[in-house]
Amino acid sequence: MDKLQTLDEKLSKARLGGGSSRIAKQHEKGKLTARERVHLLLDPGTFEEVGALVTHRTTDFDMQDQVFYGDGVITGYGTVDGRLVYVFAQDFTVFGGSLSETHAEKICKIMDMAVKTGAPLIGLNDSGGARIQEGVRSLGGYADIFYRNVQASGVIPQLSAIMGPCAGGAVYSPAMTDFTIMVEHTSYMFVTGPNVVKTVTNESVTSEELGGASTHSTKSGVTHLTAANDVLCLQQLRRLLSYLPQNCEEKPADLPFELGSEIRDELVGIVPDNPNQPYDMREVIRGIIDEGSFLEIHERYAENIVVGFARLGGKSIGIIANQPYSLAGVLDVDSSKKAARFTRTCDCFNVPLLVLVDVPGFLPGTDQEWNGIITNGAKLLYALSEATVPRVTVITRKAYGGAYDVMNSKHIGADFNYAWPGAEIAVMGAKGASEIIFRREIQSADDPAAKLAEKEAEYAEKFANPYRAAQRGFIDEVIYPQETRRKLIRAFASLEGKVTVLPKKKHGNIPL
Repeated sequence: MDKLQTLDEKLSKARLGGGSSRIAKQHEKGKLTARERVHLLLDPGTFEEVGALVTHRTTDFDMQDQVFYGDGVITGYGTVDGRLVYVFAQDFTVFGGSLSETHAEKICKIMDMAVKTGAPLIGLNDSGGARIQEGVRSLGGYADIFYRNVQASGVIPQLSAIMGPCAGGAVYSPAMTDFTIMVEHTSYMFVTGPNVVKTVTNESVTSEELGGASTHSTKSGVTHLTAANDVLCLQQLRRLLSYLPQNCEEKPADLPFELGSEIRDELVGIVPDNPNQPYDMREVIRGIIDEGSFLEIHERYAENIVVGFARLGGKSIGIIANQPYSLAGVLDVDSSKKAARFTRTCDCFNVPLLVLVDVPGFLPGTDQEWNGIITNGAKLLYALSEATVPRVTVITRKAYGGAYDVMNSKHIGADFNYAWPGAEIAVMGAKGASEIIFRREIQSADDPAAKLAEKEAEYAEKFANPYRAAQRGFIDEVIYPQETRRKLIRAFASLEGKVTVLPKKKHGNIPL
């Protein structure tokens, strides 16, 4: 009985983390403890802890007198909606969640198990950074984790929740995972903190301004999703996981669905008659997908393009769509990077892609050119050309210039390309094209404005429609808007057995 009592005492200490007072402080900040987070994330009663009795090995700076079971991180496995997942949760009540050699070893063990068993990995980050008392051993622990992030990339889904501080070297592991969620007002990410920034650049900035959830969801694009509190963050993780498979060898799970007529009349009047009038592409998305199934990614970053997961006929798909409500849906540096990253993530995990096109071209200007619109635009072109998942395109209105090519055109390997009757597929808009082609005629006319209008109408009749492209087979079918959902369900169903044979290579060289 004494041995059983000893075990019980040790496990009780492990469950208490840094102690009652530190747990109370965590709650005062509006944060859950690491253990509470794990139990909320996983299906009830399914968590199996690994490494609960691990302790650090440091004797420098009298650390032998400060020993806590678990060493500041809870690791193990359980299920989410019945699916096996591996999880680690940093415990801020123990040394501020700082990473030690043994702390890192626990995380690495869980990462290795996730890859071995082909199960998703979820990291709940809440750490003050490297444990200073351990010096280079702590830094080595970070590098061990980084290396495993890369080895697991594209093999299993890796999801990161930032639920407290995440600074210095700690930020690079979440940055290499597939998705990052931040909790508003209680989490932040940055390589160097406000004090260092003040010293080096003389800028005064708060932690929230420098690296809070709002900053990273709007300015930098570092985080894909944000949540108002810990509970909503964990719920988002569960929902996000539902669109992804266990690993790269599997497909996402289907939900039950019975095919009906699938006609959506609300799609008919969404696109305005005036080609320069904006509309919300999210209305088109809602008119196509299963009701209430859209999970938008990077909602407040690069708003001129919309990306996210949805269900179509019960099946998981990824959606990339130009957004006419923002910058007329033009492609620029940020939107190209956003869509390219999402494309590659979907391709990693066998999520078919639907691309909705209304794009007037690439954004002109010195700012764009100096910030690399050429290589950044090429990222999206490269990512879509490389993707082997089923790919279907619908042109709802404009598809001009090089942006037509980039947005999943037939020429870069799209499987099915559809257009609505009002689609305009051309090198540029009718007005700009007419000013170039008919410049001499217009300049020599008695009424240049009337002549321009005449030539603009002439050009529009010839080219500002989908039928030239359809005649060449670049558009497979011009479809009625209300039939879009039915067409897409059938198209994706026909592509389920798609097989692509790629040239032998180590890997491509995407223009980073």
